[in-house]
Amino acid sequence: MTFGEQPAYLRVAGDLRKKIVDGSLPPHTRLPSQARIREEYGVSDTVALEARKVLMAEGLVEGRSGSGTYVRERPVPRRIARSGFRPPSGATPFRQEQADGDVRGTWESSSEQSMAGRAVAERLAIRPGERVMCTRYLFREAGEPMMLSTSWEPLAVTGRTPVMLPEEGPLGGMGVVERMAAIDVVVDNVTEEVGARPGLAEELHALGGVPGHVVLVLQRTYYASGRPVETADVVIPADRYRVAYHLPVK
Repeated sequence: MTFGEQPAYLRVAGDLRKKIVDGSLPPHTRLPSQARIREEYGVSDTVALEARKVLMAEGLVEGRSGSGTYVRERPVPRRIARSGFRPPSGATPFRQEQADGDVRGTWESSSEQSMAGRAVAERLAIRPGERVMCTRYLFREAGEPMMLSTSWEPLAVTGRTPVMLPEEGPLGGMGVVERMAAIDVVVDNVTEEVGARPGLAEELHALGGVPGHVVLVLQRTYYASGRPVETADVVIPADRYRVAYHLPVK
């Protein structure tokens, strides 16, 4: 194979992918059978099978038991706002967006005390095993799961205060900045690192994704005078959403 030449299965997958993208193979159309691919492209059964596997791994097609393999509906990516400024209401970016009349968002959450693992402890600059409040969120848009979030707050900061439970009490549901200010902790910095990886089985189950689908992971940490006071992992289906940042100009 010369430099730059693709293996046969990738060339076949690329041609089928092009047909899916340009609409020659529209959503819900049955993908050509393995025998048809073999005959049309002059390749072996192994090559035809591997090409189909590539398209399935990319989420372009899906297998239906006893029926065959079909082109999946391709969602139009929607926007999830991330903001570098805080609205006067103190709402989080997601809650602020839901105030728009065209958006119908809901969320559910649960909190529990736990011990910080090594990775979370490092992000919060505490010792592994220290107590944290772990809160898990599932956000929906028009009833469709759209985003997961898991946050951790050191109980050395929030324990035995009115804001110990992020979604309960007088400031339940408010942003981290407002909740921390209520206990005289001034948040002055926030960082977000954005990465991508294959979704975990439980994440894709909750988000309605297909095994192998890629998710965006936003690793967010709030700081007060250099001390981390909250860190979170926000998980977003990469095929259905784009992350839009609104950053203030100084």
